[in-house]
Amino acid sequence: MNSQAPDTIHTELTIIGSGMTGMAAALFAVNRGISTTLIGQHSAMNFASGVMDLMGVHPAGQEWDDPWKALDRVRKDLPNHPLVKVDNLDIENAMEELLGFLKDQALPYHRAARKNINVITSVGTIKKTYAVPETMWNGVVALEKKSPTLIVDLDGMKLFSARQIASSLADRWPDLGHETIVFPGSEALEELHPEHVARALDLSANRVKLANRIKPFVKDAAYVGFPALLGMYSSREAVTELEQLLERPIFEIPTPPVSVPGIRLQETFISGLGKNKLFRTLSTMVTHVKTDSGFTITTGGNTPETIRSKAVLLATGRFLGKGLTASRQGIQETLMDLPVEQPETREEWHRNDLFSPQGHPVNRAGIKTDDHFTPLVPAPEKPVKNLHVAGAILAGSDWMRMKCGSGVAIATAFAAIKAIEKANK
Repeated sequence: MNSQAPDTIHTELTIIGSGMTGMAAALFAVNRGISTTLIGQHSAMNFASGVMDLMGVHPAGQEWDDPWKALDRVRKDLPNHPLVKVDNLDIENAMEELLGFLKDQALPYHRAARKNINVITSVGTIKKTYAVPETMWNGVVALEKKSPTLIVDLDGMKLFSARQIASSLADRWPDLGHETIVFPGSEALEELHPEHVARALDLSANRVKLANRIKPFVKDAAYVGFPALLGMYSSREAVTELEQLLERPIFEIPTPPVSVPGIRLQETFISGLGKNKLFRTLSTMVTHVKTDSGFTITTGGNTPETIRSKAVLLATGRFLGKGLTASRQGIQETLMDLPVEQPETREEWHRNDLFSPQGHPVNRAGIKTDDHFTPLVPAPEKPVKNLHVAGAILAGSDWMRMKCGSGVAIATAFAAIKAIEKANK
C-alpha cells in the first residue's frame, strides 16, 4: 500500500463501518486487487447472531423455504428494496465467496442446497435462515428429526433459558428436555458473561469439568444443545471434545448480545484479511469526510489518522451503528449529511399497532441509491463521485422483519465493490 507522507494513509478504497457489510466489502475488495482501509469499532460484530439470513419472510407472515423464490417475490412487490438492485447470480456469488473465505479460515458454515433451513432461537421460536456455523448444524438436524434432545443453560447467564426454549417448542418438539448447570468455577458469581465462559471453554480441562456436570442429565437424549459459547478461538475443538465426552452430537443455539459467534466472525475476518498486504484496519471512528479530487477522511481518538482515498464505501449501519440519528426534525445521515428517505412526519414513523405484521415505516428509512449504490441527491446537486453505500443504512430494507439482514449486507457490499472495481478500470 502506498504511503506518500508519514502522517497520511493513502488507499484506493476506505470502508467506513466494520460490521458484516464492512467486513464483507473489505473481503470482496482485496480479492479484486483494491487496496483497502477499513475503519470502525471492531465491537460492531458483537451484535451479530452468527447465523446468515438471506430472505426468509415476505409478505408479512409468509415464510419461505426457498430464498430465491422469496427474492423474486420481493422484486415484484417492493421495487425499492436494496436486494432488487442485485441479481440472484451476484447474490449467490457473493455468498459463495464469503462462505468460502470463512471455510478457508477454519470457521465453516453449513446450509442446505438452495434452501432456507430452520434454526431454534434463544426464546424458543424457529426462524428461517440461509446458513449457520458448523457448531450449530446439529441443531438443525435434531429439529428436523424431532430427536430426543437436552437443552442446557448455565446458572447466572442472562437472556437464555433452556426451560423457556423447551416450553415454547413443546407442541412441535415433545422430546425436548432442559437442565440448568452451574458452570465450573462460577459458584460464587451472580452473573455469567458469555465471552468469559467462551474463553474458559477454549481450555480442555474446563470442557471436561462441564461435561462431568452434564452427564447425569443426558440419559436418553440423542443430542445436547448449548448456548453459543463453546469456545472463543477453539470452538470446533471444544465441540468435538464435548461430543466425545458426552458421547452425543451437540450443537450451539444463537444467543442475544454479547454474541460469541459474532465475535468469532469478527476475529476471523480481521485475522484472515490481515494476511493480505492490500488490507489495513483502524479500530476507531471517522469524524469527518471531505470531498475534493478524492476523499480526505479524519478519524478521532487519542491518535487521529488522516486517510486519502480514491473511493469511499459507507457501511455505517442504522441507529445502533450510528449511521443514522433521529431528532425532532427527522432522521439524519450522521457523517456526510446525505439525504435520508423517510416518512414526511414523525407521526408516520410507527403504526398504531406496535406488533404490526407490516412493520413500521421508520424501519425502511435510509439512503436511496442508484443501481450502482451511489447515493441519490436532489437536483441540481450532483452525486458525489466514487461514493457508495451498502448494508442496513440503505432505504427500503426492513431486514429484521424480513429475515434478510446478512443478505442485504453481503449482496449490496458485493455490488458496490463491483461498481468501484469497474470505475477503477
